[in-house]
Amino acid sequence: MEAKATHRYIGSSPRKMRLVVDLIRGKSVDQAIEILHFSPKHASNPAEKVLRSAVSNLMNKEEGSKQEVSNLFVKEVFVNQGPALKRISAAPMGRAYRIRKRSNHLTIVVATKK
Repeated sequence: MEAKATHRYIGSSPRKMRLVVDLIRGKSVDQAIEILHFSPKHASNPAEKVLRSAVSNLMNKEEGSKQEVSNLFVKEVFVNQGPALKRISAAPMGRAYRIRKRSNHLTIVVATKK
C-alpha cells in the first residue's frame, strides 16, 4: 500500500530542495523524519511537513488496519520546477538586471515494507 502527498509553489529553488530530498530517498520514515528535523537547511522544513502528510494520508487510507510507522519507507521523492517570479534590480548606467525568484513542487510517496 502506498500514499502520496504534494506541496506546490514552495518558495525556494528546486536545486536547493533537491539537496535536502536526496538525503531521505529510500530511507525508513522514522529515519527520514529525524534527518529532516535536524537538518540546518531551510528547505528541510517544508519537506518534513510533506513527509508527515504522506504518512497521514496512508493512515487515513487504511482505516481498518493500523500501520506501524516503523514499517513505512520513502518509496519515491521528486522535485519539479514551479513558476518563477520575475523581478528587476537596478543596474549601472540606467540598465536593469532580471532576478528570477524560483519556486518548486515537491512530491513524496511512502509505502509499506513487504
